[in-house]
Amino acid sequence: MSHLTPPRQLPTADPTAPDPAEEASTAPTATDPEPGAVADLRPRDERVPDTTDEAPTPTADDEAEAEDVEPGSDSTAADIAGEAEHVKTPSREADVPQASSAGDEPAAARTAEKSTGATPAEPDVATADDLATGTTAASAAVTADEPHAEPGDGPVSVAPDQVATAADDEPGTETTDAPAPDVAASSPGTRPGWFGWRRRFPRAAAVVRVGTTVLAGVFVVVADLVPDRLDRITLQSVLRLPVEPILLAIVLLALPAKARRVGAVVAGAFLGLTTVLKFIDMGFYQTLARPFDLVFDWTLLSDGADWVKDSFGRSGEVLAIIGVIVLFIAVLVLSALAVLRLSETMGRHRSRAVGTTLVLGTVWITCFTLSVEFGSVPFATKGYAQFLTNRVQWVRTGLGDAKVFEKQLHVDKYANTPSDQLLTGLRGKDVMFTFIESYGRVAIDDPAMAPEIDATLKQGDARLKAAGFASRSGWLRSPVTGAGSWLAHSTFLSGLWIKNQERYRTLTTSDRATLTRYFQKTGAWRTVGIVPGVRKSWPEGKYFGLDHIYDSTHLGYQGPYFSWTPVPDQFSLEAFQKLEHGKKNRDPIMAEIILASSHNPWSPIAHMIDWKDLGDGKIFYKIKKEGTNPTEVWKSASRVRTEYRKAIQYSLDSLTEWMQRYGDDNTVLVFLGDHQPVPTVTRGTANRDVPVTIVARDPKVLDRVANWGWTDGLKPAPNAPEWTMDKFRDRFMTAYGPNGG
Repeated sequence: MSHLTPPRQLPTADPTAPDPAEEASTAPTATDPEPGAVADLRPRDERVPDTTDEAPTPTADDEAEAEDVEPGSDSTAADIAGEAEHVKTPSREADVPQASSAGDEPAAARTAEKSTGATPAEPDVATADDLATGTTAASAAVTADEPHAEPGDGPVSVAPDQVATAADDEPGTETTDAPAPDVAASSPGTRPGWFGWRRRFPRAAAVVRVGTTVLAGVFVVVADLVPDRLDRITLQSVLRLPVEPILLAIVLLALPAKARRVGAVVAGAFLGLTTVLKFIDMGFYQTLARPFDLVFDWTLLSDGADWVKDSFGRSGEVLAIIGVIVLFIAVLVLSALAVLRLSETMGRHRSRAVGTTLVLGTVWITCFTLSVEFGSVPFATKGYAQFLTNRVQWVRTGLGDAKVFEKQLHVDKYANTPSDQLLTGLRGKDVMFTFIESYGRVAIDDPAMAPEIDATLKQGDARLKAAGFASRSGWLRSPVTGAGSWLAHSTFLSGLWIKNQERYRTLTTSDRATLTRYFQKTGAWRTVGIVPGVRKSWPEGKYFGLDHIYDSTHLGYQGPYFSWTPVPDQFSLEAFQKLEHGKKNRDPIMAEIILASSHNPWSPIAHMIDWKDLGDGKIFYKIKKEGTNPTEVWKSASRVRTEYRKAIQYSLDSLTEWMQRYGDDNTVLVFLGDHQPVPTVTRGTANRDVPVTIVARDPKVLDRVANWGWTDGLKPAPNAPEWTMDKFRDRFMTAYGPNGG
């Protein structure tokens, strides 16, 4: 027991002790039995200092009795201080001079301290300075096991529940009892919170504490269970028992406290990263019908930002970027905090956490073994682990894809063919390879769009037949869907499966010959490109073997943009006629034409006008003003499909009317879609087929592809042949080579 522990009652009278009556008349004692009362508020310098040569040493009986008073007992600080005063206050001598300052100490007291090893006790009355610092003699008496403060060490810090709120007991003032602080709110380990709200509202603090822990658990479980596709998010998909949080709990419980906190933060941050990846996957599935490729798709993020800018303006792009950044940071922070919160809770209630983890693990193993299902959905799942496994596998495949593609790149059956034996069946013809943006099989097969598209194709057939043209159609399977037109274009022209940006870059920096370059190689054609969708530098254009490229700034268009589309299709085709096809005394032309009016978001869209009224394109300002607002259109999936269908009809009409108006005996048109539209239009189908059609007035041109089995007309039959898009180049060159037909 410490020598500072005060006894409960006065021991046997000591002849050197002061007279109680005299002491009562000179030093007021604490009379208030209630907690929070303080005996005296007078400044320290107004009191009579007490000095002694030696502090009294408690007897054995005193120490035995004092052992009954333990720190944390129900005795108030004022009671203990009152008892300590009778023992600790040494007798006064009138002839001893006062201390010069509060920090000074009588010489006799210092001598006693050196001889006994005990620090002389100070009076237990509270002064104004004591209240300001939260220090009283009573607080020192309560914490008996703590070492006594040396003079000059400054005020001793005391817990808030040990400091009484005192009232001035000067004559004429009232003493108000302060209410005792809440024990739970002020217990050790309880954080005060902002502005001490946890102590002031202990019940609310308890509710918030439990609620935060529950929300953290829900966050972790939902982040684990939520699918990475919007069309798969259902109530059943999140009401399941995942194994990964159970395994994480086992690991955290096995770690020491410090390592557990570090592990919780790391695991939470990783969970946040994978949650963000799931969000990105949702966007990619909605646009490209595939997940985000961690190896190849980073460059597509800037393309996505450009699309938002073109569709919704600069402010829309900035807001979208800010929103993405804020969401990313918020998910990472919330995830880390959630796992850390659960980890700390398990550490405080370890035995209960261990038992709960064992129960959940047993339930998971049982349900997984018995294949327990609710609504055809397995209850026990390891979907998050499977998600990570797939990601790792895709990354490994992506990293090894470069070697695979490098081998394919150098396999070209026509690489050594003499130029005079290339494409001999088309010599003297103007050949147009035309891509219609997002023209996919869904436009022909979807019941909601099929009637109108079918009518447009029939009108086009009639228009072409009236001009003496015939056509045949089939199906090609694109490497992409929803977006990525350049990958489809390069697949069609190179004869290689260009499924990602890395392959595209490798291709366009190689010497692999494309279909358009083989036309250039023969020297029998002038090769040109009409690319209204290109609005900035396009260095890859040289790779495709084009003698001249007309982008959106070189077509003479002075009209408005239509969302993403810089130039309407009808104007692009008219510009091609004026700039190249309509010239006299020219060489045969091979043109790559990319029509962009049917590009997402399909609002507003242009419509057909008289070809003579096109002028410089300013007439389209009025047409755009009459069009729809993309923001309003995209609030309804059915409206999106309607506008998509109208955009495809416009592109088809532009092309067939141009053929009727400007085509001749030497005109050969090959047109196709580049990919299916976004899943909002396709309703999530995995089909990637696009229509492809060859149109010519010369029957010999179509005779060379008679063995392909394609359907007569602009509409391919449902059972028409389906080729992958990379097969077209070699089959086309074979059909129109020396031995074709």
